[in-house]
Amino acid sequence: MKFFSRSVWLIVVLLALALAGRMALGGAPVLGAAFAAAALFAAWVYNSRRTRAARYLLPGLATFAVFVLMPLLYTVYIAFTNFSGTHLLDRGRVRAWFAQDTYEADGTYLPFRLHAADEGRWQLVVPLDRAEFGRNRLVSRPFTEEEAASGTPIPLGLNTTPPSGERAGIRDIVAAQPWLAKARFAAPGEPVPLVPVSLRALAPRLPRWSERPDGTLSNAVTGQLLVPDDALGNYVDATTREPVGPGWRVWVGGENFRSLFADPALRAPFLRIFGWNVAFAFLSVAITFAVGVLLACLLQWKALRGRAIYRTLLILPYAIPAFIPILVFRGLFNENFGEINALLSAFGLSPHWFTDPWMARLMILIVNTWLGYPYMLIISSGMLQAVPDDLYEATAIDGAGPWTNFYRITLPQIFPPLFPLLIASFAFNFNNFSLIYLLTGGKPDIPGSATVAGSTDLLVSYTFRMAFKDSAARFGFASAVATLLFIVVALLAWQQLRFSAKTKAPARG
Repeated sequence: MKFFSRSVWLIVVLLALALAGRMALGGAPVLGAAFAAAALFAAWVYNSRRTRAARYLLPGLATFAVFVLMPLLYTVYIAFTNFSGTHLLDRGRVRAWFAQDTYEADGTYLPFRLHAADEGRWQLVVPLDRAEFGRNRLVSRPFTEEEAASGTPIPLGLNTTPPSGERAGIRDIVAAQPWLAKARFAAPGEPVPLVPVSLRALAPRLPRWSERPDGTLSNAVTGQLLVPDDALGNYVDATTREPVGPGWRVWVGGENFRSLFADPALRAPFLRIFGWNVAFAFLSVAITFAVGVLLACLLQWKALRGRAIYRTLLILPYAIPAFIPILVFRGLFNENFGEINALLSAFGLSPHWFTDPWMARLMILIVNTWLGYPYMLIISSGMLQAVPDDLYEATAIDGAGPWTNFYRITLPQIFPPLFPLLIASFAFNFNNFSLIYLLTGGKPDIPGSATVAGSTDLLVSYTFRMAFKDSAARFGFASAVATLLFIVVALLAWQQLRFSAKTKAPARG
């Protein structure tokens, strides 16, 4: 049994090493090395007698590493690069992009016909004289789709045997575009290959850019000279230093963080969003806590009949998935057809919930209060059960009222154990992406911002919009914001753990 187990692990390790080698050869040496190290470590843990306890921890640690640690480290890495919609490729692929750029050599267009040959092959015919259609022609030999897609010039013969296969229609030519667009055909005595320029025509085309020994690119038509700029990650014009074409990913250090605080067009919306983010999280916690504790105290009133029914109805919003009431409230707050404005119009009011920044923020707080108070109600009700009734009886003898009981007894008793939960609620609301995304989408936008930034954006939605909604797709800059966001949330989690430890610590008498 032990021999069989070790044989299986040997096969697994060999396969993992082979896969890691393919990763390294494919341009991901770091990922390949990490994968190989992980496979060797797992084999050692599950085959060594000294690591029996670690066998039970390894699956959880591996899951944490793959789904938490690796995305976190990759995000931090991207924050120090220029990765964006204009810098997606590596330098080799950028050179290939310039190499495939061609221009028409002499403006000559030749019509062509595509015919099906035997065994899945094709033949191409180029008529040379329309008056004698079919007599003077160039005909290719039968070729496969893979041969055409390789870009190797396929020779054309003059007045050779015409193809016997059926002529392809326009629908077949459109379907053949993935490989036909890459095909090259060589006419007799012509040094310039013919390239498909439309669905029915070929034309001689030449490379627009030629690479010199020093790595610069020269334009064959205009004479423009492009110089590679490794600091910028682009080919730039040798005269104007303006970037030309797509760029490649390079390490920029702390440039994204510097721009975030040094560039006024970026700093102003970032600080505005950060301020609203903090205010939103704080107000959400404060308001939901106040409403939840108030309702919990009312439901503790023993003279209130039907407390179970009231408690069930008040907790219902917590039982419904959050995205459903968010979308419902989005319809209710509609400025033209929503029920809320229909009611307010009776008082001469018609708030612009989605176009006025302050009204949009007020709407978000109202909706988040509806979503968040049941949680506070539940935890407050549990804490109120631990408050001794003797304290209230003693204050009643002294003539204390409800407000005095709440301020002097209830709040001091429930607030310390609730404080770690309030910090957790603050951290949750600090990253409340679904509310902003489904309700306002971060809008209305901030005028004059260099990025897609909205008045109701939180840092998490701001990051998402920069990475996936902006035409520039500024992944590096968005990752820098996400890194700062992670630091803030990590500090909040650390504070929560500290206060939780203090709450659980036994009192010393």
